[in-house]
Amino acid sequence: MTADFVRSFQIEGMNVRGRVVHLTDLADRVIAAHGYPDAVSGVVGEALALAALLGASLKFDGTLTLQTRSNGPLRMIVADYMTPGTLRACAMFDRAAVEALGAAPAFEALVGEGSLAITIDQGADMEQYQGIVPLDGPGLGDGAVGYFERSEQIPTRIKLGVATLSARGANGARPHWRAGGIMIQNLAALGGLNAPVAENPDDWVRASALFATTEAHELVDPQVEAERLLFRLFHEDGVRVFDRHELQFGCRCSSDRVAAVLSQYPEQEVRELADEGGMIRATCEFCSTVYRFQPQDIQAAQT
Repeated sequence: MTADFVRSFQIEGMNVRGRVVHLTDLADRVIAAHGYPDAVSGVVGEALALAALLGASLKFDGTLTLQTRSNGPLRMIVADYMTPGTLRACAMFDRAAVEALGAAPAFEALVGEGSLAITIDQGADMEQYQGIVPLDGPGLGDGAVGYFERSEQIPTRIKLGVATLSARGANGARPHWRAGGIMIQNLAALGGLNAPVAENPDDWVRASALFATTEAHELVDPQVEAERLLFRLFHEDGVRVFDRHELQFGCRCSSDRVAAVLSQYPEQEVRELADEGGMIRATCEFCSTVYRFQPQDIQAAQT
């Protein structure tokens, strides 16, 4: 079975449902390709886990994108989930300013003041939906909780975890990144036919209290499987898990897409982009693939 998945669950007898995500190979593939400082890599891992938790709820072919914009050293994070289960992410930051914060800066110090935008794109013939909330709290998950409570009026709890793990006997090999997350939502707030059982106001209080005992390390520990964590949290009430939804890394970049972007530049600027060898090099921010072009190729596309 894949090591990268999201799984939905429901607490028995309650109008509370949730999802749990584990990212192992995928998180390492995305983060290791960039060479970001560890502090930035940690937020990128959170963004991947959060995009999976939210994107897995899409009931149509489309894309869910998370994007932060802020005035701190970590200026922007972008992560998106494309159905049926493809993830990617990247960051823009001031390396010197990030490193000046020390080895383990707080999230608030990294981002400063800013916002989190959640955009849902259902395709070319459909209107996009976007919600924007402040980046409040000690992590990305807090911004997403604010989005659901302000924009959707759905009480929500989210926890995210990111860590590097080294295998025994690795003989100096680099640690691998892992990311994970868990969320619950109070469906009773939706009312009507969306509520599977009779509403009990105490259910959400109890579910939230149990959820709060989740430790960040449990979300990334390879010894703590999703089922084991859910059993620990909710076994007294009973918890029903649904099929795994597999996740994979994927990028939508291509030589044609990059060439189309470059072809929009004025001819003089295209020539100035060429290096000493006469080649234009463009690197995808998401997957780090390097594309190479001759200036005349771009100029031909402009005609």
